[in-house]
Amino acid sequence: MTDRSLSNHSSEAADDPSWTRRGFLLSAAALAAAPVLIAADPAVAAQELPDFPEGVALYRSAYRNWVGEITADGLWACAPAGPDQVVDVVNWAWRGGWTVRARGASHGWSPLTITEGTSSDSPVLLVDTATHLTGLSLDSPTAVRAGTGVTLEALLTYLEGHGLGVTAAPAPGDLTLGGALAIDAHGTAVPARGEERPAGQTYGSLSNRVLSLTAVVWDEDAGAYALRTYERDEADCAALLTHLGRALVTEVVLRVGADSNLRCVSHTDIPAAELFAAPGSDGRTLASFLDRAGRVEAIWFAFTEFPWFKVWSVSPTRPLTSRHVTSPYNYPFSDSVPTVVADLVGRMTSDAAWYLAPVLGNAQYDVATLGLVATLSADIWGPSKNTLLYIRPTTLRINANGYAVLTTRDQVQRVVAEFTAYYRERLTAYSALGRFPVNGSVEIRVTGLDDPADAELDGARAPLLSALRRSEAHPEWDTAVWLDVLTLPGTPYAEAFLRELEQFLLRTYDGEHALTRVEWSKGWAYTDDSVWSDEVVLGTAIPASFGEAVWGQAAGTLDRLDPHRVFGNGFLDRLFR
Repeated sequence: MTDRSLSNHSSEAADDPSWTRRGFLLSAAALAAAPVLIAADPAVAAQELPDFPEGVALYRSAYRNWVGEITADGLWACAPAGPDQVVDVVNWAWRGGWTVRARGASHGWSPLTITEGTSSDSPVLLVDTATHLTGLSLDSPTAVRAGTGVTLEALLTYLEGHGLGVTAAPAPGDLTLGGALAIDAHGTAVPARGEERPAGQTYGSLSNRVLSLTAVVWDEDAGAYALRTYERDEADCAALLTHLGRALVTEVVLRVGADSNLRCVSHTDIPAAELFAAPGSDGRTLASFLDRAGRVEAIWFAFTEFPWFKVWSVSPTRPLTSRHVTSPYNYPFSDSVPTVVADLVGRMTSDAAWYLAPVLGNAQYDVATLGLVATLSADIWGPSKNTLLYIRPTTLRINANGYAVLTTRDQVQRVVAEFTAYYRERLTAYSALGRFPVNGSVEIRVTGLDDPADAELDGARAPLLSALRRSEAHPEWDTAVWLDVLTLPGTPYAEAFLRELEQFLLRTYDGEHALTRVEWSKGWAYTDDSVWSDEVVLGTAIPASFGEAVWGQAAGTLDRLDPHRVFGNGFLDRLFR
């Protein structure tokens, strides 16, 4: 394996037909993280957007989701300087028959923001939140007030500077807070055996931290959209805590707690058969680490036998063997596309050499194993932010499906064992036919559920549409197992394979001893050749997973707060029909 930069291969580009594709994989991050903006011609803007609010920056922009499979070129976009300008823009859109789509980092897969096929002349206006809606201040010693355009890295850095932090967070630091809250973003954490929940902390989603939020909603008395602040104990707030893009939130106040130093130890020597063994098995099972540390993540590359398994533990002082880390993103070998991986991806995507999936899986495992040693990152320790954030936008862009299986803590190993056994069996069956639908990894995380009491506010409501919402029928369920399967865009047979996995989860965890819910930002509702398309999953399985009453309450509230569907798109109309 070589550690040379891909830039060293520029002389080979002319002779290598796969170079263009590899170059795209490397540059996609820049396209999504910094959208191409074209200043608006005042005359054209006045003609196409008559009476647009003065003083609001207006331009043409491209939209790209995380993997570039949902794109739109030349849409009108703007960057309001503050919440009042957001209201002006929304009212302009309502009066003119436009829809408004809030854009943060565009770090998502599902069509919650823009649907594929949105043309440049569509009456769709992007509202960029990350330009100006980025304020941060302490609202109290245990609460932070934040604009929804602030990134998670900026938020966690600010908190760290005040001795504060969160229990867990998503791995990418470039996510905007508003986007994370819209889809109940999460990390991976449950209490270790004997661990008490620290004040101000939660093992659920980030949405469960909200104390209050300010949103743009319809004001019946004023006959226009206006800003309104909702406290966590208000019924309408429950629908806005995870709104899937059917609302626009400008600012939130979050409950936080004292920061913790975390140690993160990576293991690459535990066989999948041992880690994902049947419940009751001896050895180094996922559940045994969960008991000891409470915070785990398994990354199991396709066609390999040894996952990259990370274990976080609360460690007030630095263990002797740990390296002190003072900044996040401590796995540089996964932050960029190594040459060996890029070469394989290039051959697979440009030459249709999908049969190289086992080679790619083993190359990714080798990169992780050797990279952990080379960068001294197999055992790291520091303030929580520095081990929780580890994915940069420059990592390999890859598709992901996602589900949460709600169950009891003592059934986690059973869920993991059943799912991985089925996944392995189906992957083996496909490969026997010369089909290789997965060339990325399986990722497994475990969290608690959303307990509104964690907000430490009397009468706090649970997020209605969070995948981590507790089941009214099974109050004993206290844990969620998050299951994701990653594969390159365009991989043949991927949708059919992922449909089989989805149907397995829905029928196996159907609400009796466990329950499957979709992970909003990722892939779900698969048919044999497409995603977000299965009408039974969209119209029946998803509402049923929350309960018809809860689903109806959420849909009704969001419609009442936005009766003109200014905050909508075609896909959301199907989901909330």
